[in-house]
Amino acid sequence: MAVCLAGGGAWYVGTGPGGGSHDGDTVAEAPTTPVTDLAATAASPALSPSASASASRSASPSASPSKSPSASRSPSPKRTTPAPTRKPQPRPTRTATGAPPAQPAQPAPAGTVAQVIALVNQERSKAGCGPVTGDSQLDAAAQAHSDDMAARNFFEHTNPDGKDPGDRITAAGYRWSTYGENIARGQQSPQSVMDSWMNSPGHRANILNCAFKNLGVGVHKGSGGPWWTQDFGTRM
Repeated sequence: MAVCLAGGGAWYVGTGPGGGSHDGDTVAEAPTTPVTDLAATAASPALSPSASASASRSASPSASPSKSPSASRSPSPKRTTPAPTRKPQPRPTRTATGAPPAQPAQPAPAGTVAQVIALVNQERSKAGCGPVTGDSQLDAAAQAHSDDMAARNFFEHTNPDGKDPGDRITAAGYRWSTYGENIARGQQSPQSVMDSWMNSPGHRANILNCAFKNLGVGVHKGSGGPWWTQDFGTRM
């Protein structure tokens, strides 16, 4: 399990029907250095080991146009004989073929949870993964954790009672064969929190894990937040 004080944490478990599969031997620990903004830093990986990496951008040089020499012209002599007048010929009219009307842009899904799931599936599609579907039990587990972090002022995958993501997901009634959890704090919109997660190797690995089939999202808005939780899973 890995967690950052102001950014987020990612947790991943391989397989198993509950508490017995996520003991100390199955968790890959990662650095816990606090960061102040997850969007600018990489959080640590989940229960499967992954390395932090920062992406660099290189700008391609722009091409400058070459100048061509200008040509000089000598003036042409004026004509003294008037040219015969010509009657204007009517131009043929053209019948424009109607182009198909532009298709309107698809509206963004309504609701914060729906927007997060749509953004997750966009990224999964780019990586060749199938989409995840929203799950009410995972929603309940994720929302309860976001609410709990806000209420008890902590920012961890394991709550003050010692309950970890697998405990919460199981308690919500979801019988899982595998699960993963991402958390974040402070991002003000679905797009900004997704940008933060996608720029962190551990969170990105959960989002792009093709083995996951379902997703629940919880967000608690309030002073010091929002607090975000993603709970991924695959049923037994």
